[in-house]
Amino acid sequence: MRKGGSAMKFQLPDGMLLGVSTAATQIEGGDTDSSWNDWYRQGKIHDGTDPALGNDHWQRWRADTELLAQMGIECYRFGVEWSRLLPQPGRPDEAAIAQYRQELALLREKGIRPLLTIHHFSNPMWFERKGAFEKTENLSDYLDLVRLIVERFGDLVSDYITINEPNVYATNGYCFGEWPPGRRSYRLTFRVLSNLACCHIRAYELIHSMRRDMGYDDTKVGFANHVRVFDPKNPKNPWHRLCARLAEWCFQGAINEAMSCGRFRLPLRNTGGCRPGEYSDFTGVNYYTRSTVTGLADGVRENSPRNDLGWEIYPDGLLRCTEKLLRVLPRPIWVTENGTCDRDDRFRARYICDHLRAISRSGLPFERYYHWCFCDNFEWVEGNSAKFGLVSIDPATRERTVKQSGEFYTAVIRAHGVTEEAYRTYVEPERYDVR
Repeated sequence: MRKGGSAMKFQLPDGMLLGVSTAATQIEGGDTDSSWNDWYRQGKIHDGTDPALGNDHWQRWRADTELLAQMGIECYRFGVEWSRLLPQPGRPDEAAIAQYRQELALLREKGIRPLLTIHHFSNPMWFERKGAFEKTENLSDYLDLVRLIVERFGDLVSDYITINEPNVYATNGYCFGEWPPGRRSYRLTFRVLSNLACCHIRAYELIHSMRRDMGYDDTKVGFANHVRVFDPKNPKNPWHRLCARLAEWCFQGAINEAMSCGRFRLPLRNTGGCRPGEYSDFTGVNYYTRSTVTGLADGVRENSPRNDLGWEIYPDGLLRCTEKLLRVLPRPIWVTENGTCDRDDRFRARYICDHLRAISRSGLPFERYYHWCFCDNFEWVEGNSAKFGLVSIDPATRERTVKQSGEFYTAVIRAHGVTEEAYRTYVEPERYDVR
């Protein structure tokens, strides 16, 4: 029984924190001359959404922080915008730094533990024009950003993600050409991945060194890798099995080994002279879906539950992916992103419940769960058409409204699990689309 409440459907692991995630480019607004502002100006956003509008979080951060507290959020993963902090190389914007400090201080005052993401897909255009992460010599620019962040925010933040989803950044930007800078080259894709792995390792060492010199011994540094299950459509078909293994290794296996342990294996190269070691204090897991493989193209299992983007909903995949990551480097598990595109909030509560239920019965060392995401936002090339948030944003007034799934998540946080009452109210009426 939950103290003072209804019977439990299931309880979450003791001490596990429940939070939400956002990314600066997706919620802040403002034309900061970033790669995504430029991508919009090129007409590359599917629904024509201007990221400069965003959710106006840069102006409304106090109210948004109050809303996080009202929802009971225990930990909050958020990012800083590189192009806002450093509009020109070596010339930090002191007003932007001051505002980020105020936001961090208010989060701490409200009892919400911040997890700061340093790089989340967005580059300043001055960095893009230099070749960004295509060139090993540009890694020093990223490390300058890391140094600035720890110097200015290190007294307020102990937990850091160096790079978000390096595999998604490299694949969409350099293989498929659908994200900035719009290149299509396997050679460049794997060079960028190799350089990003070296960036993480150098940043891991730098953050620990700087905060240790500042007198702190509670530093936690990791990265957020996008992982998915790659299953052959026909397990008896050798070609399907081979393609599934190859896709998994090239998309997530190789980069995870490089960033976690400094082991660079083909198709990656050790471009920065990094040494083998242990370079993550937690296992960061961004998990959404499963791919069903018949060849080199991505596929979705027939007659499966799907979200509005056509991604399969497969909660057990969270455990399958996490178990593999733990075999590379055993660490506490932080689910740094997990959520679903559900424009009308028809099945999000069920999605959350099913993934948390998988966590509750896993016996794995889950320490944190960050739902993606806090509010509907600029969802990269999809624009505002893809809805992942627990909170809706009125496009005209920017008014925030907590959705039914947000109410459910608050109930989960309060009970540290799912009660029978919450299940009956929010989850039981919902059904997935199967197609």
